[in-house]
Amino acid sequence: MSGDPGAATTTRRSQAPVVAVVAAGGAVGALARYGLAQAWPTAAGHFPWATFVTNVLGCFLIGVLMVLVTEVRVAHRLVRPFVGVGVLGGFTTFSTYAVEFHGLLTPGHAAVAFAYLGGTLLAAMLAVIAGVALTRRVTVRRTAAHREVAVR
Repeated sequence: MSGDPGAATTTRRSQAPVVAVVAAGGAVGALARYGLAQAWPTAAGHFPWATFVTNVLGCFLIGVLMVLVTEVRVAHRLVRPFVGVGVLGGFTTFSTYAVEFHGLLTPGHAAVAFAYLGGTLLAAMLAVIAGVALTRRVTVRRTAAHREVAVR
């Protein structure tokens, strides 16, 4: 391996704040998900509403975040890793979704399993689209209103 060993150390140090905010955000998101799961438990063989709502809400918020940090304003370089990767990555839980789907694949629950499988994917994708569209609509109106006030 060639190159300057000091450059690798510098790169690791420059990434340390990113790793720290992702970890902190992940803890916040995971705690929020845990709280929602505790408040809304799922009986065996039933539709896992808490995980469904968690994933759909998280996807909606990812759509909102991406518009805000890429189209509306310049955000600090750690906002996206903290909120997007950390908080929302820790909040959403597609691994639990897969485990719950597998757990529902038992005699008498296959219809619920496949409704959950397809419903989550469809609702999550639509939630991202809705988050993007709603945020763009709100921010365009707000920007237009500020321009109108400035002209007066």
